[in-house]
Amino acid sequence: MYASVLDLAKFLSTLFAGGAGENGQLLRPETLEAMWTPQFAAPGARTGFGIGFSIGELEGHRRIGHGGAIYGFATDLAALPDQKLGAVVVITTDIANSVAERITGAALRLMLAAKQGQPLPEIRIPAAIPADRIAGLVGHYANANRSIELAARNGGLQLRTPAIYDLRAFGDTLVVDDRIAFGMRLLPLDGNRVVFGQDTLVRRAVPKPRPAPAAWRGLIGEYGWDHNTLYIYEDRGRLHALIEWFFPYALTQESENVFAFPQTGLYDGEKLVFTRDASGRATSVEAAGVVFRRRNIGTEAGVTFRITPVRPVDQLRAEALAATPPEETGDFLESDLVELRSLDPSIRYDIRYASTNNFMNAPFYTEEKAFLQRPAAEAVARANRKLRAKGYGLLIHDAYRPWYVTKMFWDATPQEFKHFVADPAQGSRHNRGAAVDLTMFELATGKVVEMVGGYDEFSDRSYPDYVGGTAEQRWLRELLRSTMESEGFDVYEWEWWHFDYRDWRRYRIGNQTFETITN
Repeated sequence: MYASVLDLAKFLSTLFAGGAGENGQLLRPETLEAMWTPQFAAPGARTGFGIGFSIGELEGHRRIGHGGAIYGFATDLAALPDQKLGAVVVITTDIANSVAERITGAALRLMLAAKQGQPLPEIRIPAAIPADRIAGLVGHYANANRSIELAARNGGLQLRTPAIYDLRAFGDTLVVDDRIAFGMRLLPLDGNRVVFGQDTLVRRAVPKPRPAPAAWRGLIGEYGWDHNTLYIYEDRGRLHALIEWFFPYALTQESENVFAFPQTGLYDGEKLVFTRDASGRATSVEAAGVVFRRRNIGTEAGVTFRITPVRPVDQLRAEALAATPPEETGDFLESDLVELRSLDPSIRYDIRYASTNNFMNAPFYTEEKAFLQRPAAEAVARANRKLRAKGYGLLIHDAYRPWYVTKMFWDATPQEFKHFVADPAQGSRHNRGAAVDLTMFELATGKVVEMVGGYDEFSDRSYPDYVGGTAEQRWLRELLRSTMESEGFDVYEWEWWHFDYRDWRRYRIGNQTFETITN
């Protein structure tokens, strides 16, 4: 049902008037009482679900409510009918109902106190989790029935179930508190155990997942529309569906192209039926009677993502070389660019912009080299040593980038992809010599690892926390990230391969060519 906030307010007024509306009696008071009586509950129960309402209590008073959700919106209608107090909240974000319910709860408490002539209650706000506590909680926790991840992100702690939530602190208890969710609690017991819901979970090391079955690779991907995207991915040896953005389901395979939803949740009894092309790649999937077409995002493994430049590359190069970088004022560190392999010859190179194997299909550097400011370069070398102890090495795609190349990228890129390239008016982190693009290779085979998406791919798969792909791909992505972060780098929010050294802002924008640096 679609209704405006004003209509919902009139609805509440009708309830408070015992079912009487502007045009007469709409419902008998005894009918309302029946609707507010918990169904399928023990005699005398005061909580549960009535007819069209959830039934509960707030500070000893009967509370009724109803939550709503349509694409793009979350709503909550809540009332204390015996006190004739009500609140309606609308949020323009999908499935943020727990946040809406928190707001209506706060509003009812404030109005109740005001009506009773009491001091207004303080609305308790969770606090940020201290950094040292975050560091001690990060890890994988599991029991026989479920598992969660606690990950350090953006100065805070995230809960991954696999849906991703931000955590904050209520004393010793941690609570989900972000723009789409509030209320789930997690209690750390000691250094290795947490209580989540009814489960006690123990911290465990996460071994490298086994490769996903080859027959599933053609099914993994995105299907549907921008407003309703179905994600098919592999996790812990099972194919999963993430449907309506927030609902992940482990699937049971019934035949080559038919998978069943579990017997819990919103899709009990429903099937996923894939249609494949001659190569075995799915072109669509029917889910609960709705056909979702495959979304063509990114590229296939081993294929370089490319754009069509807005203008010819030679023209862009001439203009960029003639342009001047933005002037900067401030106290900057002296530039000390060093070549990465001069510190660690075992680091491998695949400098994409020294070849045509890049998103612009044109060379930009005349030498296959990678320069970084010395502290950043030394940190990369340390990260490489850590990874070698685990059977991997670093493969560098790009490091210091002259400013004129950044200007070429910006001027060549269509508007829809601008967020993947740096604005030359601000300068790139690469221009300062404190950012590096990299991936990993296997020491035993020399093979470059396969990540969820490709390097310089202008798609959602490039995001460091993209949910899709296989468990092995995401494990490798996280290994690279955690290793780089341990040496003072931060991943760029749009690109899993891009890492900024902590002092990148303290270096000036550079425009020296590789030849100038070498000489």
